[in-house]
Amino acid sequence: MARALDFDLVEVAGGAHPPVCKIMDFAKFKYEEQQRAKESRKKATNITVKEMKYRPKISGGDFDTKTRKVAQFLGEGHKVKVTIMFRGREMQHPELGRKILDRVAEDVAHLGRVENHPRQDGRNMTMVLGPDKQAQAAYAKQQAEEAAAEAAAEARD
Repeated sequence: MARALDFDLVEVAGGAHPPVCKIMDFAKFKYEEQQRAKESRKKATNITVKEMKYRPKISGGDFDTKTRKVAQFLGEGHKVKVTIMFRGREMQHPELGRKILDRVAEDVAHLGRVENHPRQDGRNMTMVLGPDKQAQAAYAKQQAEEAAAEAAAEARD
């Protein structure tokens, strides 16, 4: 019957009892399957974990620069591992590291949320931030409203 229609007889489910077969164009079937696989790979996002290292005695300018970079990573959809590195007697004051991590989390709250809370492991204290699409959308909406209000105020003047 398949030869008469100029198609192929393809076994669909060989494990079934009796085996299930289908009359189809096998080359076309394989091509469509490849296209579906290609499309699903295209839609898959690969999230990487970026790392930013801070020190307890970091200066204000360095803190701002590194925090801007963390915000950029979160905006691109990456997770960010924030690490505080302690040396020597700094180990006796983990609260300094926690304070810095809390400031970072607060500064990028509009882009991401804390996934793993600050944790001390050896000489390092780490925290993981992940992108938060809802917070990003709310922030973008707020920025748009502020820009519209500013434009309206300029128009009145």
